[in-house]
Amino acid sequence: MVAAIVEPNGQTFQTFQVSIGNMPVTNSVQPSGSPLPIQQIASQLGILEEDLELYGKYAAKLPIELTSQDATPRRGKYIGVTAINPTPFGEGKTVVSIGLAMGLAKRAKRSVVTLRQPSLAPVFGIKGGGAGGGRSRVIPSEDINIHFTGDIHAIAAANNLLAAMLDNHCERGLEPQVHSSDITWRRAIDISDKGLAQIETGLNHVPMAPQRETGFDLTAASEVMSVLALATDLHDLRRRLGEIVVTSPHAAQMVTAEQIGAAGAMTVLLRKALMPNLVQTIENTPAIVHAGPFANISHGNSSVIADRIALQLADYVVTESGFGSDLGAEKLFNIKCRVAGIAPSAEVLVCTVRGLKYHSGQFDVKPGRPLPEDLLRENLPALERGIANLSGHLENLRQFGVPVVVAINRFPTDTEAELRLIESLAIQAGAARVARIESFARGGDGALELADAVIEACEEKSQFRPLYSLDLSYESKLETIAKQVYGASGIEVSPEVRALLAGFESKGYGGLPICVAKTQYSLSHDPKLLGRPNGFVVPIKEVRLCAGAGFVLATCEGITLMPGLPKNPSARQLDIGPNGEIVGLKTE
Repeated sequence: MVAAIVEPNGQTFQTFQVSIGNMPVTNSVQPSGSPLPIQQIASQLGILEEDLELYGKYAAKLPIELTSQDATPRRGKYIGVTAINPTPFGEGKTVVSIGLAMGLAKRAKRSVVTLRQPSLAPVFGIKGGGAGGGRSRVIPSEDINIHFTGDIHAIAAANNLLAAMLDNHCERGLEPQVHSSDITWRRAIDISDKGLAQIETGLNHVPMAPQRETGFDLTAASEVMSVLALATDLHDLRRRLGEIVVTSPHAAQMVTAEQIGAAGAMTVLLRKALMPNLVQTIENTPAIVHAGPFANISHGNSSVIADRIALQLADYVVTESGFGSDLGAEKLFNIKCRVAGIAPSAEVLVCTVRGLKYHSGQFDVKPGRPLPEDLLRENLPALERGIANLSGHLENLRQFGVPVVVAINRFPTDTEAELRLIESLAIQAGAARVARIESFARGGDGALELADAVIEACEEKSQFRPLYSLDLSYESKLETIAKQVYGASGIEVSPEVRALLAGFESKGYGGLPICVAKTQYSLSHDPKLLGRPNGFVVPIKEVRLCAGAGFVLATCEGITLMPGLPKNPSARQLDIGPNGEIVGLKTE
């Protein structure tokens, strides 16, 4: 049953009945939203209307010049948000990130949340949208989830322009000469299309392109996406695009996009995409949604420019990293913070009761099926076993010298005894503070406890430091991450991979950080190893030099840069309603 409620401020909500597992839960709420013109949101940050490039009434692009060191001195506290390893039913990390920013605003703090732009691949695939949910979301949600301001399409266009120019350069014998067998650059698309993962191109098109084997990666996994997210200004973007290496280190010379003559045109395609997108939360708190690299196959964080702008203009900047501390947060600290010159003030680690019970390994949960009844009932022994996963993430984060606040994203089926057990064991495991949050149901009011805990944690002196020195060899960096973050006993590197790493170093590409592509479902490389596994060896199956992005991508067994669709993709549920509205869009 659905009924409308009009609150005193005029905002309209709908009550409805949902099921958690097989248990009905009533009086959940889904706000319809009451957005303000984006000019009013910008004014909260001191941004003038004439500085905005409007995309409709409720979104605008921000000028890159706001990052200038000559502008207002950087003042904001920088708070990262990460989570335990995700489970089939989600932990609500985006909901918590948005809720925290709204809670800080209710504490009279000028706050901004910086998020990645959702990719169409999960929107149409298994995960759904990435704009939050309930009373804790960014709006206009449908636009943010689908197309938005076109940034991702511009990234794919720039990526594929380079591919086309490279094939043409190769086949026409231009200088520097490139042999088709040495080309490593792939094409990109923002849809999970497994049929394009491995293809043959150039059929019957001589002399325009060589016949060769290649393939498509997701746009979110492309180096161009990472370049956009890590660029500090337009000239840095141009430099990074020019430094993209498109051939193997085994070639006579490693050829770049600059040498192909593509970097300038790529920059032209991306000049607008580099400008961050300003939107708002359901409670009219400023939000910046920009760039969308995946954390399991890329560095998993929103743009450096977005964060720098937010830190110039806000007291508190909440930024979400993809998946758990073993992926997005590790890459935030070791890759993004190095580039941005930002030291986090605190880190929030999101968990749920049901997610931790799942990590005990004793529940049979199948995607697309109702949650088992026994998972939803109080089970302290299972919860205590699953808290090993939380402890593992706490160990990871504490190595970086940042105060960690554990946020328990509360659900109606949680019991007081379960919540208290998490609070007690989290403190024992080294959390600076623990707070409950109910922002999905209550918006910013449900995030006040977490907001207070974060404000207190930010008053502590952060001792932030990256995990490894860039002077180490690539194998040493990989081993450091595998042992100190994943809990492995070591790594397994084939002779082919070792030769590639040596080739990168010998051609002058040493000294870069490592970006590991691995499963998000476990602290290890194996999605079946729940909780806090140890004693395993991490096999590295492939490495790529991403010189433009400024890191080496190392891919573990079982991961692919072009995932397929599930048996019942979310796209089947999407449609247009009777009034032209989007229906069936799965949210967090």
